[in-house]
Amino acid sequence: MDPQPNPFAALSLIVAPAILTNASSVLAMSTSNRLARAVDRARELARQLEGADPHTASKRDDARRLEELDATERRAEMLLFVLRSFYIALGGFASATLASLIGAVLAVYAGGPVVTVFEVIGVGAGMVGVGSLVRGSAILVRETGIAVQVIHKRAASIRSDLASRR
Repeated sequence: MDPQPNPFAALSLIVAPAILTNASSVLAMSTSNRLARAVDRARELARQLEGADPHTASKRDDARRLEELDATERRAEMLLFVLRSFYIALGGFASATLASLIGAVLAVYAGGPVVTVFEVIGVGAGMVGVGSLVRGSAILVRETGIAVQVIHKRAASIRSDLASRR
């Protein structure tokens, strides 16, 4: 039995990477925003530490700010790594879309080993994209955990200060 060409098969090979490209770009934009916020927080903490009067500054507050600055620095480095992963995913999905499109067009006119090459390129580029997307997402979860730890420590410090005032 000779399989009939299905236009929907080619369309699905093109649309799937295009949708993943869109998802990756949204994740890259939100990660860029998170990175900007982490950089702003690091600058604010550094300003507070550098501008603190040594005679009136609390060693406890300085230690807390320094610990938070360290955590913010780690977060910024992780976010930069995540951003790179999402950009690699974007490139992988865009390449997969292009390779699928070229392969679909060539299948109509040429066929054979040329189409197989574009199929392999499309699948390989898509796999790179998925791997980068998963890797970046996993690191993003770890970075969020660090941010939540900082909030927990800050809240505990504030509770302790309030309890000691009473």
